[in-house]
Amino acid sequence: MKRQLVLENGEAFVGESFGSTADMKGEVVFNTGMTGYQELITDPSYCGQIVTMTYPLIGNYGINRSDNESGRPSISGLIVKEVAKTPSHWQKDKTLSEWLEEYDVPGIEGIDTRKLTKVIREYGTLRGKIVSAEADPAEVAAELKKWPLPTDQISRVSTKSAYVTPGSGPRVVLVDFGAKQGILRECIKRNFDVVIVPYQTSAEDIFKLHPDGVLLSNGPGDPKEVPEAVEMVKEILGKIPVFGICLGHQLFALAAGANTVKMRFGHRGVNHPVKNLRSGKFVITSQNHGFTVERESLEGTNLEVTHVAINDGTIEGLRHTKYQAFSVQYHPEASPGPDDSQDLFDEFLSMIETNKKEGARLA
Repeated sequence: MKRQLVLENGEAFVGESFGSTADMKGEVVFNTGMTGYQELITDPSYCGQIVTMTYPLIGNYGINRSDNESGRPSISGLIVKEVAKTPSHWQKDKTLSEWLEEYDVPGIEGIDTRKLTKVIREYGTLRGKIVSAEADPAEVAAELKKWPLPTDQISRVSTKSAYVTPGSGPRVVLVDFGAKQGILRECIKRNFDVVIVPYQTSAEDIFKLHPDGVLLSNGPGDPKEVPEAVEMVKEILGKIPVFGICLGHQLFALAAGANTVKMRFGHRGVNHPVKNLRSGKFVITSQNHGFTVERESLEGTNLEVTHVAINDGTIEGLRHTKYQAFSVQYHPEASPGPDDSQDLFDEFLSMIETNKKEGARLA
């Protein structure tokens, strides 16, 4: 069945349908990863977005039960050059198309994804809609221009109630803005006693849980759309060690007095080089974000830059000079390196243990 992706600038890309045949709107972005499509599709940070894969063949190892980052697909649609019809892998349960159809996520294959990516790079991320091939692109584009991008993504992907993953180590409150399973997995590896709480949890309620540390998760959208979370971080800074990841990094920066801005087309992929300014080492990182911390806004704050992106010089890591708190813009729980950055969780554990020792000494 022929389907098309129409962009708000009027351009249309016609291809073949796979997955669901539902019409779907979203912010059109691109991802440069060659593998990891299942993790990407279930990453809550992609909520509300139609994702274009730049690698030409997607779905060649199918879908399995162990690679999900959340309980279901989070994307609004998927655009690929070619979808594998007969995937091969010993863990495969179903094909990519079967899986997307099950969750009513539409896909299109056979379009010029190289051209689409170049359009996004030129104009920035654009609103788009997957519709039938018979739809009038001009009418769809006019509709998209009037459509405001969603602002409720975090409320859609965050847990609705608190729950516990018990451990024998320090207690960590994981604030769920759209947390990936990989973050929880790294916490479990270190025996953290993890309490996962909804995104709107107040500082007062977090203190009632008697945490040894607070972990601010990744998540979708603009960090300024959750001002209550910024206020929460302000209240806990200096009282509990804090580690922010992706959206959590941006919320940490806002709470410390910095500013965030929207990027032209963001960073999305598993091949982004980052330099650690403290060690001088380079790491290959997994990234998925459309906003960044504005470097000029750091003046007058107590934040220092610890990591930078090699490709464009944007900020990839911050540390507070007065309080025990740090953050990274990329995903240290992912495995593009494959484990270049997982020591950041060890750093968080060390920070917690140091804080507990100092607290005991002063008591």
